[in-house]
Amino acid sequence: MRAEAAGDPGPWRQQAVLGRSQWDADALRDVVREHVVETLAEPDAVLVLDETGFLKQGKSSCGVHRQYTGSAGKITNCQIGVFAAYVSTKGHAFLDRALYLPKAWTDDPNRRAATHVPETLAFATKPQLALAVIKRAIAADVPFAWVAADSVYWDCPGLDTAGESFCLVSSLMWQRNPTLAEARHVAAAKLTRRGSQPDRRRGPSRVPEGQRLHEAEG
Repeated sequence: MRAEAAGDPGPWRQQAVLGRSQWDADALRDVVREHVVETLAEPDAVLVLDETGFLKQGKSSCGVHRQYTGSAGKITNCQIGVFAAYVSTKGHAFLDRALYLPKAWTDDPNRRAATHVPETLAFATKPQLALAVIKRAIAADVPFAWVAADSVYWDCPGLDTAGESFCLVSSLMWQRNPTLAEARHVAAAKLTRRGSQPDRRRGPSRVPEGQRLHEAEG
């Protein structure tokens, strides 16, 4: 799939990069971020934060643990990653990621050593990982004004004011000092500028656990 997206004649180049070459994942992340900003940057863009799980069978993959993931809809053996997507009127793309390490991993020196977890890396909750992702975006001068995330992420101090403007959570609650009426006024103004086309429901997406419906405008 990666080879097809890159226009390669076969999978060999991708396999060489991922399996046999030496490369820095964080350095590649920075290159991707630069490309995203160059292509999609807008001052009132939205940074969208969410987590997803990767189902696993074994116990050796870094961070793998029995934990809840929406990918399966239950507690199961998986890795969890916190992801940030950059969204503007020009398009959207992934910008950053962070692997969640349960305490069963951060408190186990043998597992850390076996998977090359840096000694300085301490346990962090998923909201704390999200805040670190936002701080990296700010440090890299990524232009954005809004932060959107599931309501579970607003338990982290500082995350509710991470954007320059308002932070919108999926439960439709606004997080900021100004009044809810002010927040709704700003949101209504933005929607008015985008036009009054009716909403429609996209989907369903086919996933192993069933159908997922997506709300969209236009």
